[in-house]
Parts: sequence; C-alpha cells; structure tokens
Amino acid sequence: MTFDPHHLDQQPGTEGPPAAGNAHSGAGEPAPPVAQPDPPGEPGGQGPPEGWAVPVRLSPKVLLIDPVRMLPSLLLPLVGVLFVGGFSPRSFLWAALGVAGTVVFAVVRWATFSYQIAGDRLEIKRSLISRSVRTIPLERIRGVDVSMPPMHRLLGLAVLKLDTGASGGSEQEGELDGVTLAEAERLKAVLLHARAQERRQPAPDAPPRPRENERIIMRVPRAWLLYGPLSGAYLLTPFALAGGAIGLAFQWGDQLGFGRDAAWDAGQWLWDRPYLLLVAVVLLVVAMPVVGGVMYAVFNWNFTLKERDGYLVAERGLINRRSVSLESRRVRGYEIADALAERWAGVVRVWAIVTGLGDSQARGQLLPDVPRAVAHQVTGSAIGPFTAELRPHPPVARNRRLFRAIAPWAALAALALAAALLTAAMAWWVLAVAALVLAGAGVPLGLDRYRSLGHGYDGIRLSVRSGSLRRSQAVFERRAVVGWRIRQTWFQRRAGVMTLVAGVGAGEGGYSAVDVSETQAVAFPAEVTPDWLAPFIRS
Repeated sequence: MTFDPHHLDQQPGTEGPPAAGNAHSGAGEPAPPVAQPDPPGEPGGQGPPEGWAVPVRLSPKVLLIDPVRMLPSLLLPLVGVLFVGGFSPRSFLWAALGVAGTVVFAVVRWATFSYQIAGDRLEIKRSLISRSVRTIPLERIRGVDVSMPPMHRLLGLAVLKLDTGASGGSEQEGELDGVTLAEAERLKAVLLHARAQERRQPAPDAPPRPRENERIIMRVPRAWLLYGPLSGAYLLTPFALAGGAIGLAFQWGDQLGFGRDAAWDAGQWLWDRPYLLLVAVVLLVVAMPVVGGVMYAVFNWNFTLKERDGYLVAERGLINRRSVSLESRRVRGYEIADALAERWAGVVRVWAIVTGLGDSQARGQLLPDVPRAVAHQVTGSAIGPFTAELRPHPPVARNRRLFRAIAPWAALAALALAAALLTAAMAWWVLAVAALVLAGAGVPLGLDRYRSLGHGYDGIRLSVRSGSLRRSQAVFERRAVVGWRIRQTWFQRRAGVMTLVAGVGAGEGGYSAVDVSETQAVAFPAEVTPDWLAPFIRS
C-alpha cells in the first residue's frame, strides 16, 4: 500500500496547468504552444490544425464495435427471419441484408458525428436525421470519466463521458464513444484544466507555468480484494445469473429450438423433486462468496487514488479499465458506508461529496472496501478530518427503533399462534416460531440502529450518521450547507422528535439527522449557521 498524507484540497484560486488543446479563446487569439499528444484520429484522418477549432470525428476503429453492439438487439429478429423462412437461401439473404444494414447505419452515424473545442466550449454535433448541436461550456464540466470496455481496450479506444452537473443522471451529459487513448488523454487535459482566460496568449516576459506532477495517494493492495464479498451487492451475482438464464429460456426458448414448453417442463420436473431444488439452492449459496468475490475483483482491480493537477483521480477495473476525475476544489466532503458484515470485519467504503456531480454513487467512489483506519487517514488528508465526537440522540429514538424492529414480527407471531391454536396445522406453528425468533433478533438490531444515530460539528465540518444494515456517515463542510429543513411525521410529533435535514449543494442534496430532540433541532442550526437564525431569535 502506498499512502501520502499530503493535503489535496486545491484552493479556488489555484491555477492548473495550461490547456492542452487546439481551441481559440475568441477574438482571434491563438492557443499557447503546449506539449500534447499527436492529433486525434487514425491514419487517414486529419487532426485539427494548430490554433484552429475544426470538427473532429471519432476513430474509424469504432466501426468495428458498433455493429457488434447492435447484434443483441437484432438477434431475435434475425432468428425469427430464419425460422419463418425455413432456413432457405432467401431467409439467409434477408438476414445478411439486415446485418449489412447495421454496418451501413454505423458508418452513416460515424460520418455524421463530430466534436470540437471552440473557444470556451465543447460542441458535439449530430446530423443523422436532424441536425443537433450540443454546446457544453468548459467551466461547467465537473468531472471526466474515461472507461475502456473490452472491445475498446483491444482496439486502443476509450469512452469519454462528461459530468456537467446539469442533471442527476448521465442522460443529459456529453459522451464521446470511440476516441483513441491519446485523444482521450488530450481531451481530459483540455476539458478539466482549460478556461477561457487560461488559454489566452501569455505575456512575452511571463515565466512558463509549471505543471503539477501526478502523485499517488493510495493503491489498494490486491489482498484487500478478499473483502469484496462483505459488501453484499456482489453476493447476489449467482442468483442474478440463474434468473437471467431462466428468463432467457422462457423468452427465447421457441427461437432457440427447445421451446418454452420444454423450459416449463424442466422447471416443473425440478419442482417435483425438492431435494434437487434444495441442492441447486445450496450450490448457489456456496457460489455466492466465490462468484461475488470474482466480480468485485474484476470491477476494483488495481484501484488507485491519485492527485493530478488539482483533481482527484480514481482508476480501477480489470476488463473495463475506468478513470474518474473529480475537481478537488469542488469536493465538499465524503460519505463512509458499511454493511453489517463489513462492520464486523472493520472495513468501509468511501464516496466523495462533490458539487454538481451526477450519479455520485458510481462516479464519486474514492475507496472500495478498506480498513476503517486507512479510510479515515485517506479522507482526512485528501479532503479533511472530522475531529468532533458525534452527539447522541434522545432515548425516545431508541424506543422507536426497538418498536419498529420488534412489533411487526411480534404481531405476526401472535396471528400465527392464534391460527395454530384454531387449526392445529403444523405450518402455523412453524410460522409462529420463526416470527418469534425474528422478533427476538429485532432487539439487538434496534439497539444497533440507535447506537448508529449521531450528529456533530467541529467548527469546520458537519457529520450525520444513521442506519444499521447499511450504516452511512456523511462528513461535509459548513460552506456546503445552503439551508435547513425540519420534517416531523405524526408519530414523531407524538414522540417529541423530528428529522433535521441539512441542505447541501452537493452529493445527495441533503443529509438528515433522524429523530433529534426539539432542542437539538433548533440548537444545531444555530451553532452551525448563527447568522442565518440571528434575525429570528433576537428579542
């Protein structure tokens, strides 16, 4: 493991390296000469001339990928054509024409798609059916996600996605699917660091601006990939694969030659032999940690967190190598999460809280499962430590959690017991016993949920924590708070507690301190943002 305790938070006034692009700053001012990779495109393509912004196409190699990606959606129609035509020469001809049509469509789409950096904006143009131009100001770009799926990696291509903060998802953001690796690196430098004023011609006597070096903060050891199955989500992979296979059999059974009836009969045969069904379930359960661990390792292989020119860069992946860049000065905090099994093992996962970042759970990940002490070291140095103790919530919050963890199962046990006494059926007795066991298990669960509650303020950063089966603690700067909101349900009003939500212009948009007392709900905002509440509490 490599760890650098240097503080990474770049101040807003800190300038990055000079832009590396062939764009104007406007008014005929050429871009300064900077070192950059070769112009984009493959042999036979033209890169933009120096000092001019001209449209650039994707790499022609993407034409080898697009038809292959279209085949899954065409598989069912093509198989249907072959079956309807009785596998005659004419049916094969129609199927070949369909495949040729996808190739022609891919060529036309490639020829009518272009992008360019013009002045202080990126323009993405499409003119397949109707002409559309998407303009993205460079100053609005919050992050760049560069990924290399298997086929792209084989051909030396990459997919570059832009996060502009315009929406919570990725549908409204720019995407360049099929640029060369050199062009992806060149565009990343331009899009992340270029600003209109930075691309203007410097004064003749101005000293050259030094380029910051890349610095590795942490490289996750491969041995820590063994923590992967603890995260929970990957454990369901065997069941997801089995469910997908069953769905495929029922959906495409007729086209694949064995028919839906055959798939249904196979399922009925297995259902009539419960011992075989039990063996299949046991095999899937045994495969959960193995398959889950393999999938986790594939997605998080060689996870590396580094600083590069004022950006936090997270790189990971074995088959699909992915690089996500987050501007350090827009990072407002972090969120630490752990499931129940992870907590027992002492490991956590970490995400960054970034202003204007969409899909933060996928793009904002700073660390996979790592020991808790290491996570606190990395977040403390890269973003900033939280130095205060979390304040407990009132005892009534504990009572509410115990009631919600026990009462439903206790009610079910009472109903099942009544049915068992009336019918003397063994199934009701089994259900009653199971419900009582779950009600008993609700006691430690409710107590753990209460212990997880907390909120605090150390003068610079706030923190709120909640949850048990998935516990999360958000730590964010005071300057990120844009407002307060108090919620109170009917049950909370009867209990005398409420939920205090700190509105944050980053991450999920707000973080809640659940079931705080009325005194805490007033005192905490007054402590964090006293100027906001002063006009309302003066006598």
